[in-house]
Amino acid sequence: MDLLNHDLAHEFPTHIEKMRTLKMSDAYFAKLFTEYDENNHAIAKYELGAEVISDDALEALKKKRLATKDEIYQILLS
Repeated sequence: MDLLNHDLAHEFPTHIEKMRTLKMSDAYFAKLFTEYDENNHAIAKYELGAEVISDDALEALKKKRLATKDEIYQILLS
């Protein structure tokens, strides 16, 4: 199975420097970044079959990742 890379560097390649700066200077952004990264790794693990999760739980995790990504993007635009 060919899975897309959803890490934030691939999602927002033009904002890499701003993300680095915000991770160091903005505790809320750093929390969002960590939350996104943890959810992204968990999703990848489930999709690769390393652990089992229900389809509904996986879908909920993906929706949470998307909501976090949207919030991160709004901060990056400001």
